[in-house]
Amino acid sequence: MRLCGAPHKRKSIDGLMALVKSAWGEDVYFGHLFAFVSRRGDRIKVLTWSRGGFVLLYKRLETGRFRLPKVDADASAVQLDATQLAMLLDGMDVADVKRSPAWTPPGRTSS
Repeated sequence: MRLCGAPHKRKSIDGLMALVKSAWGEDVYFGHLFAFVSRRGDRIKVLTWSRGGFVLLYKRLETGRFRLPKVDADASAVQLDATQLAMLLDGMDVADVKRSPAWTPPGRTSS
């Protein structure tokens, strides 16, 4: 899932789809989730393709802001996994969430 924090005012499904294609060069029909957060951070749109059509999820917070992960100054987006997206939509702070390193049995190297 890609998360974009840049302002994308009043974009519909078609506008968001065009942005995914042009800005990121991604195939919108692949089934990935693309999330767009408003400038104020109180609204989020999640765009995905589902059999036969696009799905747009829109969530507006009545109070507070979505707690976004840190994005490098030169990056236009950040990737999140499903758990981080669920946490974000539930209002949890995903800025400092770090995944524990994978456990490797003794005597084996991680691949």
